[in-house]
Amino acid sequence: MRTAPLLVVLSVACSQAGAAIARTLFDSLGPPGVLLMRMGVAAVVFIVAVRPRVWTWTAAAWRAAALLGAFAAGLTLLSYLAFARAPQGIVVTLSFVGPLVLALVQTRRVGDLVWALAAGAGVVLLGLRAGVDAPWAGLLLGLAAGACGAGYIVFTARLGGAVPGLGGLAVAFAVATLVVLPFGVVGAAHAWGHPRLLAGGLAVSLLSSVVPYALELMALRHLPTRVFGVLMSLQPAGAAIAGLLILGQHLGPAPLVALVLVTAAGVGITRRRGRPA
Repeated sequence: MRTAPLLVVLSVACSQAGAAIARTLFDSLGPPGVLLMRMGVAAVVFIVAVRPRVWTWTAAAWRAAALLGAFAAGLTLLSYLAFARAPQGIVVTLSFVGPLVLALVQTRRVGDLVWALAAGAGVVLLGLRAGVDAPWAGLLLGLAAGACGAGYIVFTARLGGAVPGLGGLAVAFAVATLVVLPFGVVGAAHAWGHPRLLAGGLAVSLLSSVVPYALELMALRHLPTRVFGVLMSLQPAGAAIAGLLILGQHLGPAPLVALVLVTAAGVGITRRRGRPA
């Protein structure tokens, strides 16, 4: 399928556009309120579409789904809180570091130290510019989101090994919705009676969750995982472009260099390992 790489690029574009649109709703609904709408709609869509046979699940499958949901909630909530304080391109660049560290821990290739140094240099560069390009709070929240991103990857793999298909993902989204519920219920309730806010929340859920997973699933049927991983390393660049086009966020030279360093590390590690970082 020649269009498979295009599907991955489109997935990146959709997810980052969804994140940028979410940022436009923060003043009205708050980051937790937007996230609750996103997770709730995604959970309903996946449960209706997949109809997971949860009565056949083992205790290990339930445990993996619960932990995946918790890490998914942490990843997105911390990212949204960071988006409220720092440019989207910087936040996604920092959150990409968590999966990179996980990939480096799992590798025994000496050459990957070069990519580790590149990613580390990007983080240090952003740290040196703290207070200029982004406040410390935004940078630290982005790194914390990356830590949750590493956990998200670990338990996605465990759940995928325990539950075939997308049934595990549907339950994980439901768990994430319950985790976010206490923080976002007031903000999300404010959307009722406001068609613009409801439409925005629906758009965020479709663009950030439902559409990207569908596109990636179709792409993975025809793409080697190595190629898929390289294309997914475009997420920081996609975030910078979405931030510029939708939010009017202009990144300075230092954040752009950091973005290139972290993206290059993602591409390098993925190509050498032969599977997505």
